[in-house]
Amino acid sequence: MRKGMKVWAAAALILMLAGMPAVFTQGQQAADDSYEIVTVVKITGIPWFNRLEEGVDAAAKELGINAYQIGPADADPAQQVKMVEDLISKKVDAITITPNDATALEPVFRKAREEGILIITHESPDQMGKDVDIELIDNVAFAQRSWDMLVEGMGTSGQYAIFVGGLTVPLHNLWADEGIKYAQEKYPDLELVTSRIPCGEDQELSKQKTLELLKTYPDLKGIVGFGSLGPPGAAQALKEKGLAGKVAVVGTVIPGHAAPYLKEGSMTKGILWDPKDAGYAMNWVAKYMLDGGDFRSLKEIPGVGPVSVEGDIIKVDAMVDITKENVDSFGF
Repeated sequence: MRKGMKVWAAAALILMLAGMPAVFTQGQQAADDSYEIVTVVKITGIPWFNRLEEGVDAAAKELGINAYQIGPADADPAQQVKMVEDLISKKVDAITITPNDATALEPVFRKAREEGILIITHESPDQMGKDVDIELIDNVAFAQRSWDMLVEGMGTSGQYAIFVGGLTVPLHNLWADEGIKYAQEKYPDLELVTSRIPCGEDQELSKQKTLELLKTYPDLKGIVGFGSLGPPGAAQALKEKGLAGKVAVVGTVIPGHAAPYLKEGSMTKGILWDPKDAGYAMNWVAKYMLDGGDFRSLKEIPGVGPVSVEGDIIKVDAMVDITKENVDSFGF
């Protein structure tokens, strides 16, 4: 690895033997001598991961690394596995990834690490085969806050449903597990009408599933959605049915995308961290570790904030509520 270093060194040697000075600009050296760090997202082209890519691009520029983002056209675990296999063949220095299916990735992660490739995950704290995972929130607190927001919108009793990006998406299902457990203890009069519904990465599918829920459960009072397109799809369905404000909708969203729904009242509240911070943090930590740094000694990720380290998980406390009052203040 560090393939660029070998190229630059060989070019310099040739020039020296020819009696010419080996003069390169700083930009040329940085480009030739940079680590290749590739971020693999769950699905490309949606607002959440477009924003995450801004962090990847910022890291590439500020850290002098060859960092870029790729992802499948839909949330298909098999496509992610194939992308990682291709990156192993390419002999990149590090792979940072938000998994669609933690289990499906275990064999290729093992192969990557055998090849000396660093594996950094995001939204997959229990992932087997990683070097380190980076979380921008405390996942239990995040789940509990999501249910508190749901109750603020629908009250402490009544029927509700849960949307997730997919049944194999690690963090969405962890939040669902923790939220259900929390509700059983704190809000025992909430009634979960059906098992969690995988649709949070597709707004049109989320809309359709909400319409089906409203037809099957006319007394539905709330939806909590994980996957940034889940809550907007639900809000869209409520608006279409003239039920805006009558069914609470909360969950993970991009502020700019959620703004019209929050302002019109078809969405109650959103919750998230800034995906740009996640993209930057993964690449910053990758470079730090490739340079020989020990992540266990980290106290801060510059530009992102203070961190705590628990085992092989790096945590940043960056959870924030999104409301109709503050939605325009985020800048994305």
